[in-house]
Amino acid sequence: QSQLVESGGGLVQPGGSLRLSCAASLRNFHYYGIAWFRQAPGKEREGVACHHSSDGSTYYADSVKGRFTISRDNSQSTFHLQMDNLKPEDTAVYYCAATVPSPPVVGIPAFQLFDHVGQGIQVTVSS
Repeated sequence: QSQLVESGGGLVQPGGSLRLSCAASLRNFHYYGIAWFRQAPGKEREGVACHHSSDGSTYYADSVKGRFTISRDNSQSTFHLQMDNLKPEDTAVYYCAATVPSPPVVGIPAFQLFDHVGQGIQVTVSS
């Protein structure tokens, strides 16, 4: 049983919005660094956004800056990815990830550093 479960994916037209959510079954969730990754067909997995629990910093991939926002609700042990002005190139399977402690790196940590990963959810941007 996965300790991270994504929801909120689906089909949306270009320019539209989606909000992905990740429900975490993790003790002391507020200590966890969190992130979202995505993988499009035929492409390598890409770090999209992260939040470091150590200092509250957030980082985004250049391709999504100004359009995507990562947030967390520690009281509900959930985190989200708000995606606005979606483009066809945002089409991918999106994965939420969490690990403790937050990796001591600047930027989005490598996927391999995360101990917990969700099952993935499809986001398709198409007219």
